[in-house]
Amino acid sequence: MKLSEQAMGAIMGALQKCILEQSDIVHTLKEFNFDKSPDAKRWGGSSELVVKNPPSFTMSLQEEEE
Repeated sequence: MKLSEQAMGAIMGALQKCILEQSDIVHTLKEFNFDKSPDAKRWGGSSELVVKNPPSFTMSLQEEEE
């Protein structure tokens, strides 16, 4: 079984979020709920994992003071 593109994106998003928040990624990864991809091949093909609850965050742009 492999990670789907969506799951890879969720992991990268979690990494970016944790870097920005200066927090530990382990807790975020432990909270992930995985499922088989709905479009996984059923007969002899490889299944892919998707993350059902990917992390989300927002960023605000702050102007630099001169």
